[in-house]
Amino acid sequence: MFVRPRSRATSRATSPVPSAISRSSDGLSYMKSPTGGTEFEIERVPKSATYRRSMPLAEPGYENNPAFRDYVSRLLAASGSPFSVAGRITLDSSQLTLFFRTKSAITHSLDFPVDVDYSMPPPLEVLIGTCKPHQTAEFVEYPDRQSLYYPPGLALTCTFDLANHPILDAVRQALFPNLPPGHFLTTVKDKLEIVDTGSRLAPQPRALRKDGRVATVMITLPSRFEGGALVVHDLEGGSHEKYLGRGGRIGDVEWTAFLPDCEYEIEPVVRGCRISITYAVFLRTFGPCGQEQLVRPSDEFLDRLGSVLNLSRGRKVACYLEFDYAVNPAEALADSVVPILRGGDSLLYHAIKLYKLAPEMHWTAGGYIWPIDRTVDLVSDDIARTQHKNMLPGRMPFGVLNGNGTRSGIPAVRGPFSNAPFGDMDEEEVNNLRARVEDSGAIPLAEADITILTDWDIPTPVAGKERVYFVSGGELEKLVVNVLLVVYVP
Repeated sequence: MFVRPRSRATSRATSPVPSAISRSSDGLSYMKSPTGGTEFEIERVPKSATYRRSMPLAEPGYENNPAFRDYVSRLLAASGSPFSVAGRITLDSSQLTLFFRTKSAITHSLDFPVDVDYSMPPPLEVLIGTCKPHQTAEFVEYPDRQSLYYPPGLALTCTFDLANHPILDAVRQALFPNLPPGHFLTTVKDKLEIVDTGSRLAPQPRALRKDGRVATVMITLPSRFEGGALVVHDLEGGSHEKYLGRGGRIGDVEWTAFLPDCEYEIEPVVRGCRISITYAVFLRTFGPCGQEQLVRPSDEFLDRLGSVLNLSRGRKVACYLEFDYAVNPAEALADSVVPILRGGDSLLYHAIKLYKLAPEMHWTAGGYIWPIDRTVDLVSDDIARTQHKNMLPGRMPFGVLNGNGTRSGIPAVRGPFSNAPFGDMDEEEVNNLRARVEDSGAIPLAEADITILTDWDIPTPVAGKERVYFVSGGELEKLVVNVLLVVYVP
């Protein structure tokens, strides 16, 4: 017979355990395991009593401090009329090469990056020997300390292409923010300048750049140097800007642009060799705004247009512009879209110009056309509450796109964001709107004797839409206005 074993009696009293917190030899407290390494050992790091103090806050009334006001005035003056701007572009310096030809008709190539403290490339020695000192050099008694420039009569080219980088876009945004559409910036290589160790470039007066340029762009090539900061002086405002630069380090190429009425100088180069190329920036106009046409249609397109013009002699013909141009007809003339024409609109306009004709832009809406020198001027009074007499019967309802009496399907807007159909206006409101349009100078297309060129297979042509706001019945409406390109064929 099996006997159940008796369990050993256990004592409920706890055995004394030594303190689990002890001190290490360095004075830091830590948790000590009372038994053979079955618990974690944790050291306590004392908190530091030091803390970082922030800068004191400005006292009340600091804006009345004369020094503060002077700083603000100078800051606003600099941001309101900038005369120079600088930046950097990422470029692999190993892909940059400078080609030049000496008087002996031998072509040399200088590879970048360059560090004359490490090694003087033989092509650089030839380049320096070919250069001439600036006319404004101050160290005449020290020929070795004169700044140099490459003779303009010798061939010089660089694999750095200014057109491949958005430098001119940055120059336009910073220095020419109000440049109208149709005006473009172009560049012509000016000169290559070298400032060696111990040399400086004396201030270059603006009289040396009287070639019609609107700005100058300086590209600093990746040749290591120290010192040689570029200083641009604004003679009109009496201020200056200093650009320390990165010393020709690899990875980025620095550029600086300044207006033509500025003088610039380069401070002494302490170490290395500073090499830079300057470009003259000119303002050109192309396309509809300029004498040179940037777009030229194909001969096939000109033949198709010529067939239409030959059959329309002695008449006015017109086409609707296809694109939206975000122009407010109440504030601008229809001719304001000419510099920003695009797509087929630009192609048709340039083709008509090639035939020595004079195309005109007119606003049109609801079978009416505005003169070339008139805007769609709708007064702000509520047309539903305005009574107009002497209404001409039989006028075409608004919302049609052309003069053939068919609706265009262009919805008006009732309220700021709704899409209510235009037909919910009653006859009185339409008559009031028609009277107001006539008061603004518009005449019916039938009286203007204009033939609108449309595809008979597509009765509703594709036309760009501009909008004019007006109030009707206490609610905001939009009158859809189109642009007609009108030309008289003699």
